[in-house]
Amino acid sequence: MNHYIESIQEKIEPLRQQIINHKVYSVINDLDDLKVFMQYHVYAVWDFMSLLKSLQSNLTCTTVPWFPVGSAETRYLINEIVAGEESDVDMNGVRKSHFELYLNAMHQAETETSQIEKFISVLKESGDLQSSFVVAGTPEAARNFVNFTFDIINSNKSYLQAAIFTFGREDLIPGMFMSIINDIHLSVPEKISTFKYYLERHIEVDGDHHSHLALQMTANLCGENEEFWKEAEAATIQSLQKRIELWDGVYESIASKKVSA
Repeated sequence: MNHYIESIQEKIEPLRQQIINHKVYSVINDLDDLKVFMQYHVYAVWDFMSLLKSLQSNLTCTTVPWFPVGSAETRYLINEIVAGEESDVDMNGVRKSHFELYLNAMHQAETETSQIEKFISVLKESGDLQSSFVVAGTPEAARNFVNFTFDIINSNKSYLQAAIFTFGREDLIPGMFMSIINDIHLSVPEKISTFKYYLERHIEVDGDHHSHLALQMTANLCGENEEFWKEAEAATIQSLQKRIELWDGVYESIASKKVSA
């Protein structure tokens, strides 16, 4: 494996462990707790798609007339990931993006989706992230998370986008969370089967096939440029810190709900 990649993986391991062992998982005990988690997490699912499409538009030609852009190898890698994320299959084999699948999971669990839907509809009209957050009432931890992602998107540096996509999002669903979901599924399968499928699909597709593609893509984009790899490492560290802060926000929200109950 590329020594730069190994170096980043070594540097970020303590942060990955903080995420995998985050206290948020200790307070998700039932469907109501999970609903709070989903209302925050859905923003990360949405901005992941935005990061992905930003990479595609930078690394391939998405305008007409068409011209070859960059290396065909990198084009292949990003197009392959986009196809899997933007048009995967749900439990019934129906084509859906991972974001739409997540919304379906929220609807099945009877989780309030008006906030994320409001955010998206306002953003579609205004193109302004900040006013969309305000109108929708997006929680602060989710705002900060999305803002960081869009800072990287707006940097127009493909190698940074690829780095946070690759190291900041891959295989961060711990076994502990899956066992909590399996326990909740035992008591209310009709409310959580889609979410369980989403997680399993995410682990299967992102944790295996897509993570190999993404690693290769990042290696191609950074090449042997020391400066690119340094910047990639710093951005990755920040992205994992933002994920920890997002989970802190979820934890506080669930914990305060339990206190006031």
